[in-house]
Amino acid sequence: MSNARLTLAVLFCGLAAACSDAKSAQVASAQAIATQPAGAPQPYTLKDTEVRDVHSAILNRDYQIFVALPPSYGQRPEHRYPVLFVTDADYAFPLTRSIGRRVGDHGAGLDEFVLVGLSYAKGDTPVYSRNRDYTPTAAGGLDGKISDMPGRAPAFGEGDAYRRFIKEEVFPVVAADYRVDMNRKIFAGHSFGGLLGAQMLLADPTMFDSYILSSPSLWYDHKVMFQRERDYAAAHKDLPAKVYLAVGGYETVKPGSTDPRYHKNNDLVGDNAAFAAQLKARGYPGLRLQTEVIEGEDHMTVNAITITHGLLWALPPVKR
Repeated sequence: MSNARLTLAVLFCGLAAACSDAKSAQVASAQAIATQPAGAPQPYTLKDTEVRDVHSAILNRDYQIFVALPPSYGQRPEHRYPVLFVTDADYAFPLTRSIGRRVGDHGAGLDEFVLVGLSYAKGDTPVYSRNRDYTPTAAGGLDGKISDMPGRAPAFGEGDAYRRFIKEEVFPVVAADYRVDMNRKIFAGHSFGGLLGAQMLLADPTMFDSYILSSPSLWYDHKVMFQRERDYAAAHKDLPAKVYLAVGGYETVKPGSTDPRYHKNNDLVGDNAAFAAQLKARGYPGLRLQTEVIEGEDHMTVNAITITHGLLWALPPVKR
């Protein structure tokens, strides 16, 4: 496949048919820009990025994946790259792409990788899509929650079906169209995205080689993931995966504090420590677990640092 560039204008203009062919999309975008009045603002371009449409027969919905190719992709035609999948692509894709190119000396501190952003379902708001796709159960202790999509009831609990969508429908597209090493797949998710990662870890641990879990919402549905780990341990002797688990120092409850950065109800610091302790107590021989509390960060600020630390942990530089 050519090292085509596609502007994010394709995403916002809704050129779904063109997105399946990066070269056609680039031509269509260039033609659209050419028709703008002289001096009109131009869309910002992320170099070496593409947008691909993926229809899910499993979920009966349409999604897009955002793909960023490493700088050397065109110069190393025989090389296969590790591939990093990130949830909440609208936010995490450009963030992770930028961080990956700055770590060390302009990215020299990492092994180069192909980045795949998992977008929200077409026609859904981000909140609606992630609430439904990233959560493990339909109840979730969130009864009475109001949908942000008028006329549609709140939806939760399709995390396992979404896992199947990634494995059975996204992985084949990425493997067929990009030079990636599918034995070096890395997952990264924050909050509900981290919760999704925990679900996949316990349902199908070898689906990814490494899991970067940033502030996973382990409080969800009365801490149902703790029970899922107990169920997994009852049926398995090993959990063969590498896991980096991080949380911000402010992600706890501090009674009496007026600092708004502390949580009101959910102690993510405590939950993550308890989850890590539960995993370690099993003595899984194939589990490689690293945990970190990142002081001075809250739920809204910790993810950028978690991605930085997680990339260094998962993708150390390889000498050529």
